[in-house]
Amino acid sequence: MYKNLATALRAGCVSALFSGAVFILATSPFTAAPAFSQTAAVAKAPPAGPVKAGFVYVSPITEAGWTRQHDEGRKAVEAALGAQVQTTFVENVAEGADAERVIRDLAATGHQIIFTPSFGYMEPTLKVAQDYPNVKFESITGYKTAPNVAVANARYYEGRYLAGIAAGRMSKTGVAGYVAGFPIPEVLQGINAFTLGMRSVNPKATVKVVWLNVWFDPPKERDAAMVLFNQDVDVMAFHTGSTAVMAAAQERGKMAVAYHSDMRKAGPDAQIVAVTHQWGRYYTERVRAVQGGTWKSGNLWGGVREGLIRVGDFGPKVPAAVQQEVLAAQKAIGAGQLQPFRASAKAAVRDNEGHEVIAAGQALTDAQILQMNWLVEGVQGKVAR
Repeated sequence: MYKNLATALRAGCVSALFSGAVFILATSPFTAAPAFSQTAAVAKAPPAGPVKAGFVYVSPITEAGWTRQHDEGRKAVEAALGAQVQTTFVENVAEGADAERVIRDLAATGHQIIFTPSFGYMEPTLKVAQDYPNVKFESITGYKTAPNVAVANARYYEGRYLAGIAAGRMSKTGVAGYVAGFPIPEVLQGINAFTLGMRSVNPKATVKVVWLNVWFDPPKERDAAMVLFNQDVDVMAFHTGSTAVMAAAQERGKMAVAYHSDMRKAGPDAQIVAVTHQWGRYYTERVRAVQGGTWKSGNLWGGVREGLIRVGDFGPKVPAAVQQEVLAAQKAIGAGQLQPFRASAKAAVRDNEGHEVIAAGQALTDAQILQMNWLVEGVQGKVAR
């Protein structure tokens, strides 16, 4: 996910992110979804014993955050399959040569499927996959596939829109802050969706953005939050890797939206809602496919409908009516009845420089969302070019 993401996406790789076949999860908490649609089958008899599944993590497993959510996914596989699976994980693995070494070691020691959830693991994964054609690899947030390499990512922006509704209802000043890592499409999608969510319930709401140009730096994240809290901001969102912003909100008596994980331990009074990433169902289905000899390559860009994105874990200050409103909107997104990047029939969506970016009554295509390079009206900030 982290270290090499900004450079690669700025180079235009995102335009190729989800070309080709797409598969979706066979089950969903919101709608009945069809089974996987996959391509490039790798013919292989089912394993005789338990499936050995390996996981490589880009950071230590902390109490919340990106890596934590993927490890929760690993645990969900164990809970679902029991003795039918054996999992191994290696944490705090740097992208690059270290990643290739770890991935290669897992492949060489009999792991039949290996999950590599970080964008910078994509190339090492592909390199090792060439040497181990009978091992299946899952490149999470990658975009390049191979006969034995699948890719998957989540529509994080859907959760951001829902969090914006909650923040819009809870803010007294109508001013939100947003601590962000790098101005790449994924982050811009989140900022814009959050702002549109806020403005759906408070048309005058504004969002102030601070760019950190780093993904994980708790002191820097905290400092940015404190600066924003001094500028009439009373609700905060963030796209960084620690709980520092949530802890800052707790310290200042303000409120914040948790990202990646539920962060009520860091902000028991501050948390409005959490946008969480739910990898357990996907990971379990993929291991089951190896177990049954049906695994195929493909790619997934899933969101609320597929169960990869969920909002919930409301804080104690959030009224029941607000919770119900957000959950109803989540259900509507899951059913395809609500799209964050669709303009109303009466008004176009404009960026914060006044240009029309979504025509009235129209919605952005996936390709347009994946190449997003603007900030929506209501955001105070600029995209670094």
